[in-house]
Amino acid sequence: MNRLLETSTPIKYLKGVGEKRALLLAKLGIFTVGDLLYFFPRAYEDRSRLVSIADAVPGEVSCIKATVCLPVSEAKIRKGMSLYKTKVTDGESLMNLTFFNNKYVKSMLEEGEEYIFVGKVNLRGYTAEMTSPAFEKAESGERIRPIYPQTHGLNSKAIEKLALTALDATAITDPLPEKLRNDYCLMPVDRALRNMHAPENEDLLSEAKRRLIFEELLMLQTGLLRLRGKNSKTTSCVIPNDYTADFFGLLPFEPTNAQKRAVAESVEDMRGGAPMNRLLQGDVGSGKTAVAAALIYNAAKNGWQSALMAPTEVLAMQHYKTFLRFFENTDIKVELLTGSTPAAEKKAIKQRLASGESQLAVGTHALIQKDVEFKKLALVITDEQHRFGVNQRTALGEKGESPHVLVMSATPIPRTLALIIYSDLDLSVLDELPKGRQKIETFAIDGAKRERAYGYVKKHLLEGRQGYIVCPLVEENEDDPDSELVSAENLKKELSEGFFSGFTVGLLHGRMKADEKREVMNEFAAGSIQLLVSTTVIEVGIDVPNAVIMVIENAERFGLSQLHQLRGRIGRGQYKSTCILISDAGNEDAVRRLKTMVATTDGFKIADEDLRMRGPGDFFGSRQHGLPDLKIADMMTDVAVLAETRQAAVKMLENNPALEGDEYRNLREKINSMFSRAMN
Repeated sequence: MNRLLETSTPIKYLKGVGEKRALLLAKLGIFTVGDLLYFFPRAYEDRSRLVSIADAVPGEVSCIKATVCLPVSEAKIRKGMSLYKTKVTDGESLMNLTFFNNKYVKSMLEEGEEYIFVGKVNLRGYTAEMTSPAFEKAESGERIRPIYPQTHGLNSKAIEKLALTALDATAITDPLPEKLRNDYCLMPVDRALRNMHAPENEDLLSEAKRRLIFEELLMLQTGLLRLRGKNSKTTSCVIPNDYTADFFGLLPFEPTNAQKRAVAESVEDMRGGAPMNRLLQGDVGSGKTAVAAALIYNAAKNGWQSALMAPTEVLAMQHYKTFLRFFENTDIKVELLTGSTPAAEKKAIKQRLASGESQLAVGTHALIQKDVEFKKLALVITDEQHRFGVNQRTALGEKGESPHVLVMSATPIPRTLALIIYSDLDLSVLDELPKGRQKIETFAIDGAKRERAYGYVKKHLLEGRQGYIVCPLVEENEDDPDSELVSAENLKKELSEGFFSGFTVGLLHGRMKADEKREVMNEFAAGSIQLLVSTTVIEVGIDVPNAVIMVIENAERFGLSQLHQLRGRIGRGQYKSTCILISDAGNEDAVRRLKTMVATTDGFKIADEDLRMRGPGDFFGSRQHGLPDLKIADMMTDVAVLAETRQAAVKMLENNPALEGDEYRNLREKINSMFSRAMN
């Protein structure tokens, strides 16, 4: 008797693979036998749903069981092109079959044999015909056939055959304990995998999918909850006294109820004996920075230091200036540390942080360099946290001894999903905008109306206001020599010499040196630059209340959340603001995105639509925040199973926090494997 393979066995040892095929399978992410078992079809073709030739709908794909009436005949129609033809019957009607340049079909279709043919049926006069249909012998064809993602040299049929071989040759152990399977009515894993690769019927395929989605989401949620458990150590960074009322008294505005609630939730965490781990989620302009400032103030007044890390120098500089304003009449000393900070200044800043002379460090990745030390770091804040890798965020936290952690995100996520995806964090949501924030009117136009849009921009500039024109590229031909995309460099030159001559037009893009960017932003903030031509470098953190109009060129090139972030740079003062999206794109996705932007300024509605259009992988950028890749589950469509698995994970960890014992061994190993891949 042959010894069964383990799921960890390298794929080259599976019968029918070998070294060459193993290289092809590696292109699909299949390295072990287990990888193949969990490499699921992208779609299914139900060849059990047969129709007669007479009932087939012209122009639609049909599945027909029929017998070959005539031997396949060949006709050369021109050099290099041959047609192969035959007729088939289902006992009542005839159908013509035509194949192009497929010499093998002569030996594959035998007269008198019955096959299942799948393809579009068309009518020529009163006679049905199929061109180049897929087919297989009737005895093996009346089934639900899996269709796999494929690569050159390895088609779906070959992958299907290997998957069936793996099912028969592998010792498959179930990661879910029997009691859990019974509680949630889940089929055993071996039966689920078999029905994914060779479905017995639609009901069993549906049941198999539910079982495997449950398994994947349970591992995700259990892993995140265990991470949270590891993070919930004790901390010496206790903030005993609440100075929130004092801080709010310094502000020139009344905080929103949402801001007050978020500060209260965070301060309560910081006064406990465990480190705070909180996600502060709010739409563009909802006042996240003021919440962060309140916590920094509380930390400083209790004798502790804070650090805030931003993904770009532009955003770090913006935060630095904002905190200087917030803490102007206090004894809190604020430092700015970025890659472009001069060496002598860096050295002095690092000394002040190490001695405790400075209470707040604002910066970029420069903050996590080994020689940056804090005397008493109690609060670590990351802004636009999805732009940082897990290891970067962890490195900042390691500058203190179990400090409190606040992560801020202006990318709204539906609350139910946020609770699950960030289940290692508590959640505060800023769901109202500060008083005085203006509603932004948004219009979508085509390129023919560009001059009218620029005229509208000019009207605002003449009234003393400022504006942005956003381009997808820095310079021409950046992606494609034949591209018609507008570039920032060319447009700035064209507009300053043409339509906007007489106005001061500035240029800002990511390839400029840090001091050049800083100088442009200072001039724009001071009002000496009236119109700023920019790339998406302004996407986050730019706060110029006098900027009231924005034109976005080639708007189809930007995602929904990115368009929403860009639009959030205007409407920040007392003046009515307008965003104009210019696009000549006619494809369905682009039109849908632009219509959504025109219809709503609600970031949560936009996030819902963005998630629906892009799918969770692109939306969340799993590699960036350490979420494992999901092979079968979908965070939008499987919300009900998400809720079930969260409940199951919480209950399981309450009873057995370390997942000890033999019944949990397989689950424990799979979770560790899942998260080790995500962290790398």
